Amino acid sequence: MAGSRSVVIAALIANGAIAVMKFFGYLLTGSPSMLSETYHSISDTGNQVFLLIGIRYGARDASRRHPFGYGKAQFFYAFLVSVLLFGIAGWESAKHGYQAFVDPHPVSATPATLLGFTFPGVWVNYVVLVGAIAFEAWALKKAYAEMKRQMDRHGWATLREAFRKTSDVTTLTALTEDTIAMAGAGLALVGVYLSRVTQNPLYDAFTSILIGLMLMGFALALAWENKRLLLGESLPREDERPLRELIRNAPGVTHVDALQTVYFGPERALLTADVSFDSGMDTEEIDDRITSIEEEIMSTAPSIKRVYLEPEL
Repeated sequence: MAGSRSVVIAALIANGAIAVMKFFGYLLTGSPSMLSETYHSISDTGNQVFLLIGIRYGARDASRRHPFGYGKAQFFYAFLVSVLLFGIAGWESAKHGYQAFVDPHPVSATPATLLGFTFPGVWVNYVVLVGAIAFEAWALKKAYAEMKRQMDRHGWATLREAFRKTSDVTTLTALTEDTIAMAGAGLALVGVYLSRVTQNPLYDAFTSILIGLMLMGFALALAWENKRLLLGESLPREDERPLRELIRNAPGVTHVDALQTVYFGPERALLTADVSFDSGMDTEEIDDRITSIEEEIMSTAPSIKRVYLEPEL
């Protein structure tokens, strides 16, 4: 949890600073790509706030109304982030880029003055976008380090596998946003440069549309990944298999009739199983064996926080 929080805070600081710089660049030049990137960074900044709310809310203790705690709050807020990423950043960027494409206007060449030096206003865009890439690289490095730690712990070989299997949607969302942000800033830099060199504003407008489409595509992918956890996804089959074997090989167990798992928060899962015991065991022996198995399961799989074994007679 602490790792996820530090990842989100790093992204919040980066995106807040970048949003201000990009808007300043847009005011100087009127670049469609810079406005798209401003929408993007404002959306990302708000999204980090929602993720922090999810982390804080999800850490609340269990109550009578929520006996398994509030961990799924992080799934909800991460899903909300994907909707906002699509609706605000993606749609507005694509719409503004399309308007600039059908009604192109040259990017302003108004010079800017800073500390007594006068230079072309478009240089501000270059500096802002290069700075944005640097900031996002810092935030992305922290997000990737946290995701890599989880990959090493679970034995996931690729980021694609981690994307499909992780329950830490907060880190997943931050990692995705930071990656998109770097790509978006890079596209904007190319569009602004080509429009400046060729004096053709369509390059800038086209990259603005690309940024919007890219944002909407990733937003849909994030929403899909969050949906699986909101609906109550089980642990991957390869993670359930050794747990089933652990129960089956315990002394006194003759058969595991059913085993089910479900996530009720990031890295927090519930396991239930119907277990058949040796007919010669009495009630006290079965209770002791169940307690022993439950403790072994939770020590073997740290993500399993609740275990309920039902003896079959």
